[in-house]
Amino acid sequence: MTSLAQDVISLLCRKGLTLGVVESATGGLISHLITNVPGSSECYQGSITSYSNQAKTKIVGVSEDILSQYGAVSPDAAEEMARGGRHALAADICVADTGIAGPGGATPEKPVGLFYIGLSHKDGTFSRKYVFTGTREENKRGAAETALSWVKEYLENLR
Repeated sequence: MTSLAQDVISLLCRKGLTLGVVESATGGLISHLITNVPGSSECYQGSITSYSNQAKTKIVGVSEDILSQYGAVSPDAAEEMARGGRHALAADICVADTGIAGPGGATPEKPVGLFYIGLSHKDGTFSRKYVFTGTREENKRGAAETALSWVKEYLENLR
């Protein structure tokens, strides 16, 4: 996964862009992977770990209506986290995650391993749904790797 983070940092710096991260279920793992890359400070703005709903609303700016209507683990919350993080961190691109790492916390509609990844850039804000099937740590690692892969893909396709 280190090479994936290196690829992201290399692409960001080459394109003259900055990255911010808002993490919930991954608890800082994405930021950890990025900051393990030497030179990441040139294009990495930082992260917000908004684990609680209160942090999501007060720090990142997620609407309480979104949280009450759709829940913290939803595409709407992931998109608002990414959009809010992009502004709070003054980043060109922000990636965010929200999910149920497990082993508890599931509902019939939202199983363990369900994650939404949000990505925001001046050209738009998007989300993707993923379901991982491992242990808590495996689910967190899967979500972190997936988030970085999406940032890499987005940067490679950005003109």
